[in-house]
Amino acid sequence: MRALLRLLSAGSGGRVGAAGRPPRRAMAGYGTEERGQRGSQDYRLFFKNVAGHYVSPFHDIPLKLDSKEENGIPTKKARNDDHKNLFNMVVEIPRWTNAKMEIATEEPLNPIKQDLKNGKLRYTPNIFPHKGYIWNYGALPQTWEDPHQRDKNTDCCGDNDPIDVCEIGSKVLSRGEVIHVKILGILALIDEGETDWKIIAINVNDPEAEKFHDIDDVKRFKPGYLEATLNWLRLYKVPEGKPENKFGFDGEFKNKAFALEVINSAHEYWKAMLMKKCEKGAINCTNVQVCDSPFHCTPEEARSFVESVPLSLMSKESSEEEQVWHFLHQ
Repeated sequence: MRALLRLLSAGSGGRVGAAGRPPRRAMAGYGTEERGQRGSQDYRLFFKNVAGHYVSPFHDIPLKLDSKEENGIPTKKARNDDHKNLFNMVVEIPRWTNAKMEIATEEPLNPIKQDLKNGKLRYTPNIFPHKGYIWNYGALPQTWEDPHQRDKNTDCCGDNDPIDVCEIGSKVLSRGEVIHVKILGILALIDEGETDWKIIAINVNDPEAEKFHDIDDVKRFKPGYLEATLNWLRLYKVPEGKPENKFGFDGEFKNKAFALEVINSAHEYWKAMLMKKCEKGAINCTNVQVCDSPFHCTPEEARSFVESVPLSLMSKESSEEEQVWHFLHQ
C-alpha cells in the first residue's frame, strides 16, 4: 500500500479539458477530465491517476497519507507530529461558488456532477452576507456514512455519502483538486433526520497551515469563522422553503480527536461496503485499484464507462440563481 501511495503522489496529471479548455495541474497525483456540457445535467468530471488510468474519487483515492513525505520530500508546513493527521480531500465546490457539485455515488467511477432538485440543476442560495459556499467544500475519499447504522452520538443514521469537508484555508481551490488536509475538528449537522458530519480542515500547503492543529486554533486565528459556519449550515435550505437545520451537541464543534474517531468509523463502513459485507443500496462501488474488492474493474473497462459520456464544445453561462441574494432574520 505504501508503494501505491507513493506512486499516486508522484507527479500530477493535467486537467484534460473538453473543447480546448486549458489543462490545469491537479494535486496529489491526480488529473481530471470534463465530459458533457458545463452548466447542464450531462456534465461530468472524471478523475485520472498519475498513470493516466481513470479512477473513482470515492473508492480509489486513499483516505489517509501514511508518510511524512511526498515524492521523497517532507510535506510543506507539516510538523513532525502532524504527519498522522494528513488526509486526502476531493474538492467538489470551490469557495464563493453556488453550483451544488458532488461525487456521483450511484454512477460508475463516481464522477463529480451537479445535484438536481425537482429535475433542475441545484444551486445553493446566497444568504447575506455570504456569496455561495464560505469554504472550499468537498469530501474525504474512502469514507461512507452508512444509512443503516445509527450514530451513537446523534441517534440518527448516516446520510449515505462520503464525509463532507469544509476547508478553511486562504486559497480558493478548483473543482476536482485532490489536496492534503489537516483535520481540525467536526460538527454534527442533522439534515432532515440524518447525520451529516462536517469536517473542519485546512490545506497542509496553505501559508497559515502551520498555525492550525486543533479546533481551538480556528477560534484563535480565524475569529468568527466557526460561528459563520454554524449559521450558514443552519440557514442554507431556508430559501427553498425548508426549516432550519439542527445540530448534534447543541451546535458545539468537537475537537480533532473526536473527528478522527468519526473518520475511522466511516472508513470501516466504507471497507465493509466495498467488500460486499453490508447492504450498499444504490451506491456504485466500481473501482480500479482495490484489487480484492468484488467490484474491481480493469482500466480498459473504466475507460469504456467514461467514453460513454460525450465531450462538448460549449459551456453555458452562469445561472441567474447564482446572482440572487436572500436576506433572512438571523
